[in-house]
Amino acid sequence: MKAGVFDSGIGGLTVVKSLIRHKIFEEIVYFGDTARVPYGIKDKNTIIRYSLEALEFFKNFDIDILITACNSVSAYAIPELRENASYPVVGVIEPGVIALERYDIKKDEKILIIGTKATISSGKYQRLLKEKGYKNILAKPTGLFVPIVEEGIFEGAVLDSSITHYFNDIEKPSAVILGCTHFPLIADKIGNYFDNNTFLIHSGEAIVEYLQENFDCNGNFNETKLSLFASENPDYLKNVAKKWLGKNCV
Repeated sequence: MKAGVFDSGIGGLTVVKSLIRHKIFEEIVYFGDTARVPYGIKDKNTIIRYSLEALEFFKNFDIDILITACNSVSAYAIPELRENASYPVVGVIEPGVIALERYDIKKDEKILIIGTKATISSGKYQRLLKEKGYKNILAKPTGLFVPIVEEGIFEGAVLDSSITHYFNDIEKPSAVILGCTHFPLIADKIGNYFDNNTFLIHSGEAIVEYLQENFDCNGNFNETKLSLFASENPDYLKNVAKKWLGKNCV
């Protein structure tokens, strides 16, 4: 089974890492729109247009399913992608909300959602959580984290200052939904700011469980071939993937 994974930049590699670890695909084709990252500051129509252009890219490959690893795309463009694709298109927001239910968190405990401005403004996480009965929801845009991660900064003063800037007036939540696939790369820093009793919901692990339960994605392949493509500077994407995934890519 061959999967396409689409992200605005390098953050979707966190989803790829989970997919490879669980061996559910024989091949993954990854496209990062690195020339236009971040999507999270774009308007809805622009995000949809960029997403449909990415869909054109995947027509060059015989994929069985497309995973939109970008939360901003998942918030705005899933209906249009599904309408124009000949295969299933899966976003990361619904799996993240479903994953939260696996934790022993009462419906009135504080849930913090962090993501780009576009993702938070869409209200999609908030609506789905309210439908599940969660009552104490705080959604906060933390867009600076995206360029920081894209710059390869995973620790140090710049990241620490940004975390303090965003979270210094927030009461400790019971769970944090990492509503951007860039954020798992700084999850340890975010978790340490609160404490180890705060659950962090990671899109990569959530999507694996969702795929296994809802699609025929239980291949248990010995090896996953990974092909990486980017709209700008593909060599940088491949170097980052080799560092993060420990894997040579084509």
